[in-house]
Amino acid sequence: MDPAAPPLARVLLVAGPSGSGKSRLARRLHEQHGWPLLQLDDFYHEGDAPGLPMSPLGLVDWDDVGSWDLEAAVTAIERLCRTGRTDVPRYDISTSSRTGQHVVELGGAPFVVAEGIFAADVVAPLRERGLLERAWSVHHHPWVTFARRLARDLAEHRKPPLTLWRRGHVLRRAEPGIVAAHQALGAEPVRAKIAERLAEELGSQAADAGRSRPTGGTRG
Repeated sequence: MDPAAPPLARVLLVAGPSGSGKSRLARRLHEQHGWPLLQLDDFYHEGDAPGLPMSPLGLVDWDDVGSWDLEAAVTAIERLCRTGRTDVPRYDISTSSRTGQHVVELGGAPFVVAEGIFAADVVAPLRERGLLERAWSVHHHPWVTFARRLARDLAEHRKPPLTLWRRGHVLRRAEPGIVAAHQALGAEPVRAKIAERLAEELGSQAADAGRSRPTGGTRG
């Protein structure tokens, strides 16, 4: 992996509060454009890792970036953008443990979509490496996010219902501050539909640039 060489692809980061719709947006971009998808929440530390941050509820604070392996996430993103493939862990949120790993390949795509609640924290490292294309913080009204998050987490049995209810209200009250913090880190606050339109424009520009490149040939 040569950090001095131009990358094969650049990154579209999708951040946002838990339940804001960033995962749905990232999946749509993956399905519509064929851009590889990295789910950054798979880089959480395991539940028995030493030194995990604790919340006022007496539980591991999974909304603190200290519960997440930032260095491993940045390394995986850079490897994908520069070599065309990378290994990514599989993480089970309900058990707070890694259950395996899988390979993500670039497949010639001009962009990589990387999403997660800590995606804004990799804006600076990716910008320093020349890998960042755009970074968005997807958000809605806090009560909308609360309802969507609670429905999702209950359906997926992520944690006990009382824990989800209490955590949900903590996050609802914190949401404006979370979005502001993402903006301070370099992620643009947007609604999901706006980000989707901007991504469509970037895809069209990349396709036009690809068509305009000379293909070479023989000289007479």
